[in-house]
Amino acid sequence: MEPSFFDNNLIRFLVLAVAASGMVGFFVALSAWLGPKHMTETKSLPFETGIRVKTDASRPFPIKYYLVAILFIVFDIEVAFLYPWAVGFRDLGIVGFVSMMVFLAILLVGLYYAVRKRVLDWK
Repeated sequence: MEPSFFDNNLIRFLVLAVAASGMVGFFVALSAWLGPKHMTETKSLPFETGIRVKTDASRPFPIKYYLVAILFIVFDIEVAFLYPWAVGFRDLGIVGFVSMMVFLAILLVGLYYAVRKRVLDWK
């Protein structure tokens, strides 16, 4: 049997990437073409509750919000690692168990550090 042009995985990936990029470009252009054309001052204001804004809404957030967000992301990613480990727990054996315990110990050290630095205190 003669090899096909699409037998190479790289060619398949490139065709898929070009097709996906083309679809994205098409839909972005379509929404720009069909969407509203005129922007008024009222439409550009953020909708809050219908009450007129008296002060500038762009003031800096306290750093605690960013620290809590980073902690959330770290522990959310940790859960993403725990699910596959729990599914394959029996197949991984003692090496998988020890490696996950080291991973969890590192995370607990990070949590201990965050608690000691009072990142989670809101007072």
